[in-house]
Amino acid sequence: MIKKSALIHILGGVLAFGENPNIVLIYADDLGYTDLSCQGSKYYETPNIDRIGREGMTFINAYAGAANCAPSRACMMTGKYTPRHGVFTVANSDRGKAKNRKLIPIKNKRILDGKFVTVAEALKSRGYRTCVAGKWHLSEDPTKDGFDTNFGGTTWGHPKSYFSPYKNPYLKDGPKGEHLPERLSRDVANWIKENSNSPFFVYLPFYSVHTPIQAPKNLTAKYEKKSPDGSHKNPKYAAMIDAMDQAVGHILKTLDEQKLAKNTLVIFTSDNGPHGSISRAEPLRGVKGMYYEGGIREPFLVRFPGVIEAGSRNKTPISQVDLYPTFLDLVGQTKPPGLDGVSLLPTFKKKDLKPRSLFWHFPGYLQSYKADQDSASKFFRTTPCSVIRKGDWKLIQYFEDGAIELYNLKMDPSEKMNLALKNEEKKQELFRRLQEWQKSTKAPIPTEKNPAYRE
Repeated sequence: MIKKSALIHILGGVLAFGENPNIVLIYADDLGYTDLSCQGSKYYETPNIDRIGREGMTFINAYAGAANCAPSRACMMTGKYTPRHGVFTVANSDRGKAKNRKLIPIKNKRILDGKFVTVAEALKSRGYRTCVAGKWHLSEDPTKDGFDTNFGGTTWGHPKSYFSPYKNPYLKDGPKGEHLPERLSRDVANWIKENSNSPFFVYLPFYSVHTPIQAPKNLTAKYEKKSPDGSHKNPKYAAMIDAMDQAVGHILKTLDEQKLAKNTLVIFTSDNGPHGSISRAEPLRGVKGMYYEGGIREPFLVRFPGVIEAGSRNKTPISQVDLYPTFLDLVGQTKPPGLDGVSLLPTFKKKDLKPRSLFWHFPGYLQSYKADQDSASKFFRTTPCSVIRKGDWKLIQYFEDGAIELYNLKMDPSEKMNLALKNEEKKQELFRRLQEWQKSTKAPIPTEKNPAYRE
């Protein structure tokens, strides 16, 4: 195996893509697939985020690397699926009541191992200035993982407060009542101005819209006057989305004012589905913590003037593990060995990717919430499982009892019709491919019975 120091040296060198394009990756937290107006909501208002899609490309089959926060980030930052880095969930993997868990889950790694070269480290070795602002969630201090500057990033999964004082050791308190997304966008905007003469990578993983649900009163009042749109009906949550959207607008405006927009790749996406008691991703099934589409399919908007056609849409199934190799491709670096993703640059130019499968692996448990009626379990949002998507087909393998679910996402995007018993050939095709992948990645599968389990 190549050592980290050696790999960083290999990645370094002369930049080779045009005028050294800048990269701005904006990452929402717990924002569902339909939680944007450009994604169909008639309640939430997101004109600035919508602008990215309007001036660029919208991917309609884009996925996070997992169904909750930390593993999605670990996948994106390393370009590797969960079995390779071992960050499978948030905190412990044996969540929920022991008497309801049939198996002893695989132990989770709470911190990303320092042996992995993050995308920030890879870009920094190529001469890029790097900045993170918001929810890092993978280690105590992201400046040890490739970032020159850190605004508020640590192990925290959510802020102590969205209003100053923040009590965050990596973010100085602002004036009392200052709202966090506004503050983060201002810090990032000033950082961009200070580093505009160098190629830069900005990673802006907002804490928004993770709980606690806290929003400015004036924005909340705005949505209290609006009519609900199905499950989109929480005024405070809508106001949090609005505040985040305004913060995105601040970043886009800064790029315009600094005349950097034409040479900057901007991506907006999210880490997992919405919190089930607050919003839903209808018509998709599932929410945060589930491996149905509503838990893992994400908004994915990309703008790159002169490369991506404005207002274009792309149906190609993609994963956030693809971002790492995409960024390397953008700066003229060959993909190093061991990455699971592929470069998306061809799709930006409306070229097809080589057909492939996408994978997920979750060998743990996530406790149920009251609003989680979409789950296959009455006790958990998710029980130990592996998932494959190949073309229009998706298969879920559950480890507790060996159950298989098979869906045709083109015909049944809501995953209401399990075809496992009706299409044996397709089930076996996907199941074999999933088993091959599990073997190749050494995916740990829980098999030990839980002595505390009670029927």
